[in-house]
Amino acid sequence: MLDKSVAILAALAERGPLSLAELVHATGLARPTVHRLAVALEHQGLAGRDEAGRFRLGARLVAWGSQAAGTLASGLAIVDAAGPVLARLRDETDESAQLYVRDQGTRVCVAVAERTRGLRDTVPVGAVLPLTAGSGAKVLLAWRRRGEPLPAGVDPAEIAAVRKRGWASSVAEREAGVGSVSAPVLDDDGHVAAAISVSGPIERLGRRPGARFATAVVAAARELERRAGMRTTERSSSGSVAR
Repeated sequence: MLDKSVAILAALAERGPLSLAELVHATGLARPTVHRLAVALEHQGLAGRDEAGRFRLGARLVAWGSQAAGTLASGLAIVDAAGPVLARLRDETDESAQLYVRDQGTRVCVAVAERTRGLRDTVPVGAVLPLTAGSGAKVLLAWRRRGEPLPAGVDPAEIAAVRKRGWASSVAEREAGVGSVSAPVLDDDGHVAAAISVSGPIERLGRRPGARFATAVVAAARELERRAGMRTTERSSSGSVAR
C-alpha cells in the first residue's frame, strides 16, 4: 500500500495537478485504489485539490521538504541559498534553471527558476528523475562516493570525462528535444551536494549546449557553494579542492 501511495505522490510531483482519471492513467493502478489512497493522502495533508478539483501535492510535504533541505548544506539550507543563484542563471542564459539532489538511485528537483516566456523545459519541484540519463545525473554520479558502482547502462568513461571537465551536457537523453548543461555543487571535501542545471529545447540550445552554457553554469555552482557556506578553499575547474 505504501508503494501505491508513493506512486500517486510521484505522479503529482512529476506531472503537476491531475484529475482522478489522469492519476489512474499515470500510475496504472485501479481507479477505486487511486481514489481511496488519494483521498487518504488529502486527509493527511500530503495531497490537496486545486480550483478545478484536481489532485495536487499537499502543503505538509512543503514543510517536510524544508526540513530535509536544511540538512543538505552545513548551517544554511542549500535550497534557500539557491533561489537567487538560479534566478541569475536563468536571466543570464535565458533558459530554465534547476537544482537536483540525489536520493539513492534517483535525482530529485528541489528548486527551479523557470523561463517566463516561450518554449521551455518544465521540471516541477519534487520531480523524481533517473540517474541514468541527463546532465544532472552525470554530475551526481561523477562525484559519487569512492568505490560506489555506477548504475547499469552508464558509461564509466563518460562519467570520468565529466569529472575531469568539471561539467556535463546532454542532448535528448532524458526527454526528446531537450538539452541541458549541469555542474556540481560541492562541499569543502569535494563531495557532491547537488547538481545545478540549465535546460531547454534543442532548437535553442543546439547540439553542443556545453559550448554556450558551461561557463555560466559552473560559475553558478561556485556561487551557490559560497552562498550556502560550503566553500572555504579554492577549487580547480574540475571541482577538486586546491591544496
